[in-house]
Amino acid sequence: MDVRKKIEELRKTIEYHNERYYNQDDPEISDYDYDQLSLELRRLEKEHPEFAVVDSPTQKVGGTAKRELRKVQHDVPVISLQDVFAKEDIYSFVSKMIEELGDPTFIVEKKIDGLSVVLRYNDSKLVEGITRGDGLTGESVYENLLEISSIPKKISEKLPYLEVRGEVYMSNETFENINRKQEEIGGKIYQTARNLASGTLRQLDSSIVRERCLDIFVFNLEICKGKEFDSHSQSLKWLETQGFKVSPDFTACKTADEVWESISSIGENRWSLPFGIDGAVVKVDKLKDREKLGMTSKVPRWAVAYKYPPEQKETTVEGIQVQVGRTGRLTPLALLKPVRLAGTTVSKATLHNQDYIDLKDIRIGDTVVIQKAGDIIPEVIKSIPEKRPYNAVRYVIPDICPVCGAKAVRDDKGADIRCSDTDCYAQAIRRLIYFASKDAMNIEGLGPSSVEALMTEGYIKIPSDIYYLKNYREELVDKGIIGKEKSVDNLIKAIEKSKDNDIDRLITGFGIRNVGKQSARVLTSNFEDINQLAGANYNQLIGLPDFGDTMVCDILDFFAKSENKLLIERLQEAGVNIKSKANQSKKDDKFAGKTFVLTGTLPTMTREEATELIQAHGGKVSGSVSKKTAYVLAGEEAGSKLNKAQELGVRIITEDDLKKLINGNEL
Repeated sequence: MDVRKKIEELRKTIEYHNERYYNQDDPEISDYDYDQLSLELRRLEKEHPEFAVVDSPTQKVGGTAKRELRKVQHDVPVISLQDVFAKEDIYSFVSKMIEELGDPTFIVEKKIDGLSVVLRYNDSKLVEGITRGDGLTGESVYENLLEISSIPKKISEKLPYLEVRGEVYMSNETFENINRKQEEIGGKIYQTARNLASGTLRQLDSSIVRERCLDIFVFNLEICKGKEFDSHSQSLKWLETQGFKVSPDFTACKTADEVWESISSIGENRWSLPFGIDGAVVKVDKLKDREKLGMTSKVPRWAVAYKYPPEQKETTVEGIQVQVGRTGRLTPLALLKPVRLAGTTVSKATLHNQDYIDLKDIRIGDTVVIQKAGDIIPEVIKSIPEKRPYNAVRYVIPDICPVCGAKAVRDDKGADIRCSDTDCYAQAIRRLIYFASKDAMNIEGLGPSSVEALMTEGYIKIPSDIYYLKNYREELVDKGIIGKEKSVDNLIKAIEKSKDNDIDRLITGFGIRNVGKQSARVLTSNFEDINQLAGANYNQLIGLPDFGDTMVCDILDFFAKSENKLLIERLQEAGVNIKSKANQSKKDDKFAGKTFVLTGTLPTMTREEATELIQAHGGKVSGSVSKKTAYVLAGEEAGSKLNKAQELGVRIITEDDLKKLINGNEL
């Protein structure tokens, strides 16, 4: 097929799927397959600009004209607040303010868990909306903000210029409805409402914003020309008269006791709110007082953000179940009397290992205190011995695998107990699930249920078997193990696509103990292919960044096993790529000896793309900030790593700065 015809067919196919997805709400292919079609069209159009047309689907998203997120300088720096975590910190802050100001009023507000934006009005009309960005420069999301019905597009009072700051969020109900719909169509299940709201606001297709029903609370007046206010609370009340939804139920306080009472009240009711919050904010109310107090080098002195500790509840341990992971690790799981915690019902919590059980003295029948780590993962904090049943006995993880019956042994240098049989069904199925997962080979459609069905029927046992499933297409269609003809064909197509992955995904998919995604990327940058890596010796590996003795020994052990040598041979025979693309594309050693840490959402590239770019120039990417870090590459909504970099004095750069460094320019 000639190139022009291929381009035309791709355009036609993509337009058809756009119609099914955006207008009929009835997609026929997965997001992955759609993305692959788009990527192929973009590649061909780039290579053959003579066939470019203005109405190509690559110039539109969902039927609307494509636009890029442009950068906009902030008029007023969008700063973060000082976080505090204890009652004593609040009392100290209030006392200090009273000492300096005499008789201040404090405003206590809910800290909405969303995405910070700045709205600009010229002659009372909304003309711009900007994300926080790095605090000095953000991205325009104006077109998307027009789709949020609670943002007034025009205010009634005639003013030459107005600038307000607010938090865009997604309600809990909307979030649950979207995930329910995603589950029905077999789509991606989103983890948090805050992340989904953030991703939605940065979409290039405004219709998606409209469909997802984002909302906003305005919490500060930044600039107001033509009108003056004495206090923050006065400005909020005026903004409300102009159609803005302002900080809900904010309270005015005079003493530390009143401030703490307000914070406590918000904390007690936080899980019954229709939206997520991640704390409470205490601000000095009078604007002249704020001017007097000013700022430190990083944060305003007139406000703090109190972060609530995780909600804790008592419940009882009704049983302990042992699960077997992909590396054979036996993990005890507490089966709890269901209890409502942090907005969801919790009935299970990991107990990690025998040492954890012994340290906490957790027994079946015990009353325990549980919380959600990061408000997400349930964990047992402690047992309450005084409420223990008289006949409760110490729990010991069995010395045999609960799945295959093989002997279970404790690691020589650790707390983990593992099944000794590498052929154990539980290990095998979890290894396959992990191999196909998003973090590894990213095979769309080969989730846990499909892996289990294929393994039960004898079609797959080790990862390489996945790449021979195409030989059984007709059988799989006839038996309906993983669905009908379209499902089988989509899976086979996704499997074929995964063959072209760079080897960091393959190394991750091997599930080598102590080797994660970042370590796999380092290996990919330093070895030409899997065979060269398999032949590496201790000295070659121990010299790699952040590679310690334990990890190196685990890598050597993996490649020394005959079954893994056979696995690699079969993968290679099936056509799976075993050559390092990162190593082959390495351009220079410009960043040799320099460590980068990435945080936040970058304007034009993913973290994976930025990582590959840094490694292509000899640099290393780490997951944590230390004094040895050369640069922190920060994007939109950068998190705690940015704060750590500021504390340590580590150089913080933007995506543009990175490109300048690559081009040999000084910052």
